[in-house]
Amino acid sequence: MNKRQRIAEENVLLLNLWQQSQAGDSLAFCQLADKQYRTLFNYATNFTSDREFIKDSIQELLIHIWEKRETIHIQFVSIYFLKALRNQLLQEFRRNNPSNSALDIDQIGDISDFQTVETEIERSEIYSENQIKVRSAIEELPRRQKEAVFLKYFEGMDNEQIADLMQVNRQSVANLLFKAITALKTQMKFVGVGLIMFLSFFK
Repeated sequence: MNKRQRIAEENVLLLNLWQQSQAGDSLAFCQLADKQYRTLFNYATNFTSDREFIKDSIQELLIHIWEKRETIHIQFVSIYFLKALRNQLLQEFRRNNPSNSALDIDQIGDISDFQTVETEIERSEIYSENQIKVRSAIEELPRRQKEAVFLKYFEGMDNEQIADLMQVNRQSVANLLFKAITALKTQMKFVGVGLIMFLSFFK
């Protein structure tokens, strides 16, 4: 079973929990929140290194979703939660920077928690010897490229889903991924073939 199939099956499970949550099952919502928490936390580190702020933001988001559950329609659970968190973080940053209502997302902090990247790499022994090299190379990417790589290769989203979440068009996503892979290949010429295999492994 490839990653996309696993994601589809996981979404069926998450949708079932969501439907139970909408009916008022708080235990089902707690299970849903628990399954989403790690992904939400790791995704939020694309925008800030303040771990306490991230935890508070996720808690506020979950409370909001629970309170509004009867009016929320979800097709892909993980995508909805990630997009909702992204919008919440941006609103919070803009609220704290009233002089710049058009805050450029590229001004927000870089990824600081690469636990997800490390975990995925460790799952395949063939890439274990390049773990530090891959992590270091990804750290050098611009923030939006890192975000696109995270969503594409570690969350298994397609370009259209990434475009919707990042609020850009599909061509912009393709450009971000192309630039990211090109940069990674340049930085890791000594493991260039292995890098392409590594990224392909998570498609």
